[in-house]
Amino acid sequence: MFSKWNQLSLVKRIIVGLIVGIVLAIAVPDAAKPVELLGSLFVGALKAVAPILVFFLVMSAVSQHKPGQKTNMKSVISLYLIGTFLAGVVAVVGSFIFPVTIALGKGVENVSPPSGVSEVLKTLLMNVVDNPIHALANANYIGILVWALLLGIALKHAPASTKTMITDFSNALSQVVRWVIHLAPFGIMGLVFNSIATSGLASLGAYGKLLALLLGSMAFMALVVNPVIAFIMMRQNPYPLVFRCLKQSGITAFFTRSSAANIPVNMELCEELGLDKDMYSVSIPLGATINMAGAAITISVLTLAAVHTLGIHVDFGTALILSILSAVSACGASGVAGGSLLLIPLACSLFGIPNEVAMQVVGVGFVIGVIQDSVETGLNSSTDALFTAVAEFADWRKAGKKIVINKEVNL
Repeated sequence: MFSKWNQLSLVKRIIVGLIVGIVLAIAVPDAAKPVELLGSLFVGALKAVAPILVFFLVMSAVSQHKPGQKTNMKSVISLYLIGTFLAGVVAVVGSFIFPVTIALGKGVENVSPPSGVSEVLKTLLMNVVDNPIHALANANYIGILVWALLLGIALKHAPASTKTMITDFSNALSQVVRWVIHLAPFGIMGLVFNSIATSGLASLGAYGKLLALLLGSMAFMALVVNPVIAFIMMRQNPYPLVFRCLKQSGITAFFTRSSAANIPVNMELCEELGLDKDMYSVSIPLGATINMAGAAITISVLTLAAVHTLGIHVDFGTALILSILSAVSACGASGVAGGSLLLIPLACSLFGIPNEVAMQVVGVGFVIGVIQDSVETGLNSSTDALFTAVAEFADWRKAGKKIVINKEVNL
């Protein structure tokens, strides 16, 4: 049985774990209570190793970079920022076409959201100069990236043996995460069990329209906007690449609900696609921090749901500002589960919505977060790999090099 289990693909094993978790939560929630521990252990292991993995991967990639060696980082970062902004636009347009209202009445306590854009920017700047040990301990990925970049640059002239040691550390950490990922079916079983046993399936029914708008916007971004961006860059059919990224990266991120924890999966996908390691070793961790299209959609949709509920008029200029604000806020969102919700009050402040009411919207977000946050993370993480590949494939196209997505599909 153990041998047959290992012969199944990871996706199939994850589906089995998902089904078992749902059945246990519905049939024997009390007797199967210890199953929750599997989910906590799984997420805890991923969160523990992800910060130090990012640190060594980026430091190793930068230190190994040779002077004059060409990379596509400018293109990747531009795609990240454009994609996040367009996600905000998609959410705003979708909210105007299909206005949704929510029931506001329950408060959320003991939460301190940012009070404005200046506070978000200040937080980002303070994260940049954070103590490296503190940044690693608290999963401050902005601080981790900055310190990794600085140390990588400083180590460019270090002996080859030193660079090899750093590379060996990054490879070892990547292997540890792969081992953890192979335990995903058991961890997901615990996570799904906990979500359904706590909130119940019926709790999602009251927010069906809101969920439909959120998921529809994310699906439109993944299946229409991202492919259009990819086509403009590659000038070839983008869907084989889009679907591969969604299958290999998006599904795993859907269940782990952490862009940072999904970094090794994206790195492996980029390796299979034959991309430049010097580029994707930096762009993938960076994308887990600033490429937050799903977060921009969540912030915009939930904010406009509150706006429609309160009967506040929104003109075109304000809607455009909301799109920009949601994109900026999303870039400051955490790369872990639920990171975008606490930035909703920031967007609500644009419409003069009191903080007390905005926090009720955050409460609604936590209720639907069982599905919303999973889909959001799947979109965010799969787009990291997609845009990294698109940037390099566009360069290949200019050079006349053949783009191979897999053995069956050649672009």
